[in-house]
Amino acid sequence: MCTPDIPGTTLFDGRQARKGYALNKMCFSFNQAANREAFVRDEDAYCAAYGLNEQQREAIRARNVLQLIEAGGNAYYLAKFAGIFGLDMQDIGAQQTGLTKAEFQARLLAAA
Repeated sequence: MCTPDIPGTTLFDGRQARKGYALNKMCFSFNQAANREAFVRDEDAYCAAYGLNEQQREAIRARNVLQLIEAGGNAYYLAKFAGIFGLDMQDIGAQQTGLTKAEFQARLLAAA
């Protein structure tokens, strides 16, 4: 199967899902408050427990959504990670588009 080349876009396909399995599994664990607290207490140990590779660990440390997606992250699971820091999907969308949150919200309203 051929996938379209969309500049600046990482497609979440089967290859990306396999690549990001550990990262997404870790982010899913953040559904439980105790896991969020454990992550905040010792982020590196928590990442190690889930077997994150260096690319994924660096993206986690940088809090960089685009790097996390490139490392195999799925936006729905990454929202769980972002929630630890009080961020929502609009914060993520703003980071993905290089806009401030206010600019991103204005763009959403203009498209409605």
